[in-house]
Amino acid sequence: MTSYSEVTPAVGERHALALRDHLETQKSAMTDLLARLAEAESPTDAPVSHAAVRSILIDEWQRVGARARCWRGRGVGDGLLVCPSERRSGRPWQLLVGHFDTVWPLGTLQRMPVRLEHGRLHGPGVFDMKAGLVMMIHAVAALRELGLDLPADPVAFINADEEIGSPGSQHRLARIARGAARAWVLEPSMGPTGKLKTARKGIAQYTLRVTGRASHAGLAPEEGASAIHELARIIAAVRQLNDPARGVTVNVGVISGGTRPNVVAAHASAELDVRVLTAEDGERIDAELRAVEPSESRLRIVLEGGFLHPPLERSSRNRRLWHRARSIGRSLGLDLDHVTAGGASDGNVTSRFTATLDGLGAVGDGAHADHEHIVVDELPTRTALLAALLLSPLEP
Repeated sequence: MTSYSEVTPAVGERHALALRDHLETQKSAMTDLLARLAEAESPTDAPVSHAAVRSILIDEWQRVGARARCWRGRGVGDGLLVCPSERRSGRPWQLLVGHFDTVWPLGTLQRMPVRLEHGRLHGPGVFDMKAGLVMMIHAVAALRELGLDLPADPVAFINADEEIGSPGSQHRLARIARGAARAWVLEPSMGPTGKLKTARKGIAQYTLRVTGRASHAGLAPEEGASAIHELARIIAAVRQLNDPARGVTVNVGVISGGTRPNVVAAHASAELDVRVLTAEDGERIDAELRAVEPSESRLRIVLEGGFLHPPLERSSRNRRLWHRARSIGRSLGLDLDHVTAGGASDGNVTSRFTATLDGLGAVGDGAHADHEHIVVDELPTRTALLAALLLSPLEP
């Protein structure tokens, strides 16, 4: 009997080259749209600026036969949910995930204008990740224009707070992802060869607070219990939780405490960043941090915080999507590779509920850096890869 993994790639491969040829004719239109989106500055912390980029996206989605509606962010900018205009009830759907917020403050265009040079489009947010939004739209448009029927409706979830961890939209994305057949995340690819992201670390943040007893450091030091000394002891122990071989990092990034040099400190605190590759390690590290006890009765320890993002792991269902992408990529002349990313994305959320493949966005460099750019000639091929993946059959 032929296995599922042996037969599914052929469906996407059969149309991949035709999709690429069609998208080559759209390269100029894709570049122009990306330039318009980048010129509509949309930093996460300036929600009032988001109306312009949302308006462009709503119009473009309508042009390709989809309906985009706004939804309210919780304390952040409003996002978009995009569905086919003629979506039939009960039909399965597949999720396209992206964001239009950027790390660049308003006015960045004055020193970092959008410009096309030597086949690269430069500008704030072009790589991370407005190019991915362009690819979504043009992939769906190409499938429609070539008359290709999809096995599941494309539904796009586009938020406005991903750059700060999606605090106002993560709950909504989780609810949508629960019902999706699979999720394609249009975060930028990695490196000059455009590696896809098949794993991402989970991220936790903690604040550790220690309360002791103050006293005069010269006259009665024995009457005090130093919160700073206790915190130093704990930090030394926490350092032992690092395990590079397993991808576990525990970093104490901020410490504070005390009032004056001649006072035994009554208060101290530390802020920790924890990153893990597996949920199992996340649970273990969390348990060990919560098990820390004071060294004497006059001291008290309180741990606040926890995991903001679960890890995106190389589960069996996620690996199947990667193998499908690699096979379709070969038909497009791409020798795709994959990588683990140290940072999180909305793919960490969707992977809890459905098969997820991340890093399907543009090839380029300079995310969050002044040299941010995408390679224009790669846009048609990478968009064809996405379109062929959307076309590939659902897992039985």
